[in-house]
Amino acid sequence: MAELSGFRVAVLATDGFEEAELSEPVRALKQAGAHVTIVAPKEGKIQGFQHDDTSDRVRVDRTLNEVRADEFDGVQLPGGALNADAMRAIPQVTAVLKAVQEAGKPIAAICHAPWELISAGLVRGRTLTSYHTIRDDITNAGGTWLDREVVEDGTWVTSRQPSDLPAFNRAMIRLFAGRIAPANV
Repeated sequence: MAELSGFRVAVLATDGFEEAELSEPVRALKQAGAHVTIVAPKEGKIQGFQHDDTSDRVRVDRTLNEVRADEFDGVQLPGGALNADAMRAIPQVTAVLKAVQEAGKPIAAICHAPWELISAGLVRGRTLTSYHTIRDDITNAGGTWLDREVVEDGTWVTSRQPSDLPAFNRAMIRLFAGRIAPANV
């Protein structure tokens, strides 16, 4: 895997995240040397799910009110319908995503997480994938939806579901590594 030493990643999530879509990318990022910060609307721990069943709780590093987009070099958005639906309605989430996009920083989103990109008004003209049930949402927001395990479009990498995680993690690491300033290489 590519080296991400010094690369700062915000993982934006709340209760209802799909466990594997947070834990596996975080593990891959850390193994590649990235500094990962779990950012949530509240302090403490957030509840993960494995499909419909509760699973592990994850400790929050910082709250949305405590962070600024310029503190991070990239963002990872785990899926989970409950997680993504709640996060898309939080003004700080859409503000961070807009700022990250405007700064040309990379975003990696999987499963239902593209809902957050839709609500931030960022999907028009983009090509991406997601969990199949939000295909119409992407299309209606002006994006092009593809049924592929990974879709790369500029500063974005998107994926469909937990079974796509190996390909998603490889593409995310590659995308983030391409965004490291020469001084950090």
